[in-house]
Amino acid sequence: MVFDSARFDLRPYSGFETERFVRRTFCSWEDAGWRSLLVQRFEHVPVAEDMALPAAADLHLVLPVSGRADMETRDGGRAVHTRWLPGRVQLGIPHQATIRRYHGDPDMRSVQVHIPRDTVDSAVARLGGGIPDFEAMAASVATGDPLLEETVRALGSPGPADDLYAETAAAFLTMHLLTRHGRLRAGRPPAREDARVRAAVAFLRERLAEPITLADLADEVHLSVYHLVRVFRAATGQTPHRFLTGLRVDEAKRLLRETDLTLDRIAPRCGFTSPGALSAAFARHTGTRPSAYRNS
Repeated sequence: MVFDSARFDLRPYSGFETERFVRRTFCSWEDAGWRSLLVQRFEHVPVAEDMALPAAADLHLVLPVSGRADMETRDGGRAVHTRWLPGRVQLGIPHQATIRRYHGDPDMRSVQVHIPRDTVDSAVARLGGGIPDFEAMAASVATGDPLLEETVRALGSPGPADDLYAETAAAFLTMHLLTRHGRLRAGRPPAREDARVRAAVAFLRERLAEPITLADLADEVHLSVYHLVRVFRAATGQTPHRFLTGLRVDEAKRLLRETDLTLDRIAPRCGFTSPGALSAAFARHTGTRPSAYRNS
């Protein structure tokens, strides 16, 4: 899985136990000589527990082509339950590590595409600059896109195509994702939407210790999930998930300063599922561990 390439961010996969979870049956890097796009086909084990997917900068598309499974994914917060279904493309959010577990059929197979981050950055510049909202993009892709599905499927069986084909495909996929499923963050939202963002923030503060999904938050302020993520990020500079995690970490910091409560008791008061989840989020946001923070 790890190649000597300055374009792809594959080093985070160096500790991934590939053989434990998948068998690779095609790799465009090795089998087609592509350097502009990485396409792989995998056969998956039917049951996986605690499969740690690393945080990488590339855009990562996954197309299930056979089998079905019930999946649970965590990124340090509440578990998100989804279905692995043939034809339903999934987009991994760059720089976001996740833990996944699932139970599925014995014939689970997928085509997976990595688009280099420099291809994405170049497309963003041509569109006028800004910051792609990858969380909103992933939510939009999850609703379905037949063109994206067929493109990824075709890339999984490319025939004798050379790297020019791969480079063109990478550029098309990137522009399609940015213009069809994404927005570039810039400026502030209109006043009406800003009021809904304030209502969303108040809701997050009030329900800090409870499991909250994007759907819950969107319903509360009467917006679609896609619209909520877009305006929330425009107003705050963060996704709702990251903002909520920041609130929870701040509350944990207060409890570490002002009480003698153990992490076992602090974690659920701050909305974390375990002391380990709290420690991981705390370290990401503050650069130090809870114990070191308390001792300081």
